[in-house]
Amino acid sequence: MFLKRFLAGLALGACVLTVAQSASADEQMSRPAIEAIVKDYLMKHPEVITDALNAMQAKQEADAADRQKQMVSENLDTILNAPQNAVLGNPQGDVTLVEFFDYNCGYCKRGLADMIKLLDTDKNLRVELRDYPILAPGSIEAANVALAVKKQLKGDKFLPFHQELLATRGAVDKDRALQVAQDTGVDMTKLQSDLGDASLRKDIAANLQLGDKLGINGTPSYVIGSEIVPGAIGYDALKAKIDSMRKCGQTVCG
Repeated sequence: MFLKRFLAGLALGACVLTVAQSASADEQMSRPAIEAIVKDYLMKHPEVITDALNAMQAKQEADAADRQKQMVSENLDTILNAPQNAVLGNPQGDVTLVEFFDYNCGYCKRGLADMIKLLDTDKNLRVELRDYPILAPGSIEAANVALAVKKQLKGDKFLPFHQELLATRGAVDKDRALQVAQDTGVDMTKLQSDLGDASLRKDIAANLQLGDKLGINGTPSYVIGSEIVPGAIGYDALKAKIDSMRKCGQTVCG
């Protein structure tokens, strides 16, 4: 409501200035008269305010997208080459899909099937899983266990653990992550030792810091090329962006 009134005020002020400037010296109109003309116009054409709101929103979104692309470009090496993160699919793939996820994220659970389908149908795709535990304290606990598990399960060997933990019904925390680790054949003695490694907490902090820098405020969020894609947009939409990357080097070809 405040924004609409503010824009209406701007529109009114601009119209008043325009009318006043267009009047000749010998026919200067009083401010009340000009305001009455402008008000009458806006009352007859209220869509002007809607058009202004839509234009402002479109500009803000475009500016935000440009800023995000710039941040991705500046941090691309960090995004694509973080040894603490699991890499699935083809390690030498020609396109990389980076997913920022949280083990307590319902939409991430929904997006898991899309990622599996992409891996099954695209043998030249590299997928990087980046723990981004922002939803609950249990998310941080689960991410800590997952990073320790990655020390034992490299590449696609990590996928069964990831699938089972993400498919959990209900809250995910340390206890649940440890149970899944045991179920998937992880050496629990080594895992308990690795959980004491202070670098795990540093790795999680680095992921959170990077996500904040990129403006990522929800999960799942994907990075493809220079684009940040928020939300579980589905297999077809992700595949289209990957195909475009191969065709023109961008997620959308002109």
